[in-house]
Amino acid sequence: MLLSLVLYTYSLRYMLPTAVMLGTAPTYFLAWAVWRLLSSVLPARMYHEVDDRLYTVYQSMVLFFFESYTGVEIIIYGDLPKNKENIIYLSNHQSTVDWIIADMLAMRQNAIGHVRYVLKDGLKFLPLYGWYFSQHGGVYVKRSAKFNEKVMRDKLLAQVKTGTSMYLVIFPEGTRYNPELPKVIADSQAFAAKEGLAVLKHVLTPRVKATHVAVNAMKAYLDAIYDVTVAYEGTVDQKGKRKVAPSMTDFLCKECPKIHIYVERIERRDIPEEQIFMKRWLHERFAVKDKLLIEFYEAKDPKRRNKFPVKGFSSKLSLTKTLPSLLFLSGLTACMLMTEPGRKLYMKTWMYGTLIGCLWVSIKA
Repeated sequence: MLLSLVLYTYSLRYMLPTAVMLGTAPTYFLAWAVWRLLSSVLPARMYHEVDDRLYTVYQSMVLFFFESYTGVEIIIYGDLPKNKENIIYLSNHQSTVDWIIADMLAMRQNAIGHVRYVLKDGLKFLPLYGWYFSQHGGVYVKRSAKFNEKVMRDKLLAQVKTGTSMYLVIFPEGTRYNPELPKVIADSQAFAAKEGLAVLKHVLTPRVKATHVAVNAMKAYLDAIYDVTVAYEGTVDQKGKRKVAPSMTDFLCKECPKIHIYVERIERRDIPEEQIFMKRWLHERFAVKDKLLIEFYEAKDPKRRNKFPVKGFSSKLSLTKTLPSLLFLSGLTACMLMTEPGRKLYMKTWMYGTLIGCLWVSIKA
């Protein structure tokens, strides 16, 4: 009985945030849909400007749960400019929380509304979210030979043409680094060795196609690339052996005390344009990440573990940045659910929004 109560209480730690974030999705989607219809006769730039403001509201609510609610400490190392820029964000990938890390950094630059993702193709069928992410400027891509460079390039060029602010997030590894899947890691290392590239231990061999297309499509528009290395404290044992990074559920259950984020800002002019040279450049960047993570996880001196080998600072997000969005969206949703017509509209949004969205992304995305 006591164990059941403990497990139930533990589950509530992630069930409440999940219920609020998913529960407010139809409300947000309706607001966006109204604006999408109204803006259909307006310039595309105007649509994106208002859409970015709407997205800021929703993602600020998300950050309330992933930062304020969890109490996680964010430690930032390196060079994160205070002002917003048009950038490509390249990061190692080990957890579903990695998507939220991009929001955390963008929020600290007042650029969270500009975040757009390069996503694996299967995510486009997520109810409501899959369609919306595409409409917000996200790009769905397939791996390896099925990767359609033209579709990605055309979408990015269209946004550049309208002057859309860009905080484009790419995870070049293509899949998450998971120490419980040694075959994936071994295959990645074997491929690197075959290509004459450095064999990496704590990251997978990066794929260059999406990065190459993004850099070349946006080259006249980019201010910089942010090379980001993320480490979740508590994901290594005493011997330096990696453990699985926290999932979103684990994270919301407050299983991660600190996130360490190393940012290196790279000028656009310092990035090679030819794919063959960019491939080696990108691999070299991931070799730098690997060295940082080796130091983080395996430093012989225990005092040097669980930190990157440069000075960092703790960055706390003010409640004024996130709480108003939570109150606004949850209040609006509660008002809708208090009336019979509102409840019907809410349920129809889930059903028809998901159906129409899946059909749309099947044809267009």
